[in-house]
Amino acid sequence: MSCGKKFDSGSCVIDILKDIVDAQNDVMHDCTTSCEQSIADLLGDTGGGSGFDTVPVILYCKDGCTPFKGYGSSRSGERCNVRGSFFFRVKSVDDDGCAILELLFAERRRHEDNGDEVESSRHKDDDPKSPADQSCRNLRASGICITVDLNCFCHVTCLPAAQTL
Repeated sequence: MSCGKKFDSGSCVIDILKDIVDAQNDVMHDCTTSCEQSIADLLGDTGGGSGFDTVPVILYCKDGCTPFKGYGSSRSGERCNVRGSFFFRVKSVDDDGCAILELLFAERRRHEDNGDEVESSRHKDDDPKSPADQSCRNLRASGICITVDLNCFCHVTCLPAAQTL
């Protein structure tokens, strides 16, 4: 049973949303922030070389469609520094749906201590509570990678293309 004008997928919601997209495409331009736009920016399709090397993503878990936060650790001397992030750089995806993701963090600000520049031992972005709590300005590659099963996710949000390396 079709609820839409043009489509008959067997789902009223899908049919109506497809009708809405068709109608909107007739009168609107593309989104200014979307995965398609971020990929185009990365590839320099918007004119000239982009200088970007990453499309940062946020993934959402199927169970409750909540934002996924990955954890990893970097070693700093004797210390093991565990950090969490909602922002990732996709390093690889295999045929079974497993992906290697690199955690991305905002560039850390340095402060002076007795005239020497030092990095804070804890940073507010080390364990954000939601993606909105984590700065997406000046994202940097962390070298911290995790492996995930992409079949566990229901949604992806692309942030604007960035230079992270």
